[in-house]
Amino acid sequence: MVDKDFKTFRRLPKVPSSDYCFFHSDKETVSVGTQLIVIGREIDGIVVFRYELENHKWFKGPSMITPRAMYGSASHGKTAFFAGGIKMDENGNPIVVQTVEKYNADTKRWTMINGMHKARKFSSGCFLRGKFYVPRWRDDNDKHLTCGESYDETTNSWELIPDMLKDMTVIAHSQSPPLIAVVDDNLYMLETSLNELRVYDINTNIWKKLGVVPVSANAAFGWGIAFKSMGDRLLVIGTSHSWHRKTVVHSCRPSPDVEEQHWEEIKHWCVGAELPQFIHNCCVMFA
Repeated sequence: MVDKDFKTFRRLPKVPSSDYCFFHSDKETVSVGTQLIVIGREIDGIVVFRYELENHKWFKGPSMITPRAMYGSASHGKTAFFAGGIKMDENGNPIVVQTVEKYNADTKRWTMINGMHKARKFSSGCFLRGKFYVPRWRDDNDKHLTCGESYDETTNSWELIPDMLKDMTVIAHSQSPPLIAVVDDNLYMLETSLNELRVYDINTNIWKKLGVVPVSANAAFGWGIAFKSMGDRLLVIGTSHSWHRKTVVHSCRPSPDVEEQHWEEIKHWCVGAELPQFIHNCCVMFA
């Protein structure tokens, strides 16, 4: 865990799992309030661990109502939403779902809400102008979707957004879900196949190009890159374009009206800490 200026860091306790499967399989993270939620797989199924900043301690559970992986998620205040993903049936077969549930950090409880129009997996999630957005990725037939959906909590209803990501380039079936972040009520995406930053016009359903990002997001088809919002800035962590491929950290104050963004490299940070070349998980907590 590092501070917003990348000058100090703190090592978290080890997640209290003794399961070999958990430590050698993919995990997904989201911060909600001052809790860090980590969802992964143990040999008996999907498990949830939460780190509480106030206690500097990990706790197991509570379990999701519909345990799943490869979902789209985002948090807003002390509530986090989890949409779609893959669950296992009684025979251990994977099923792509359209169900959605939310987690409340104060009550530490999960609640089911209305499901999406379409089942989807490998999705992304964000909060944009008061609504929870889930851009495509793949459906239950493993085909890439171009539509997105948005959820209005006041009406507990979903709106389908046709062609939300129709212009996104897919160069490999194994490509990562869309890398998205929201700054000042604008939705930004790192177009990983072209190393481009784009901004979404919510009124016209069109993405505008904002220049090249200073990391090689296309090296592993979008995987291993951290792309997050941090206050009024965009943050990107990944390998550089240079031949020695070192891990670099850049940030910018994005403007949807400027064709080329001014990225600043954070060079002097966290003495004693090291960043891997492949970022498995990254999330931002405001505390």
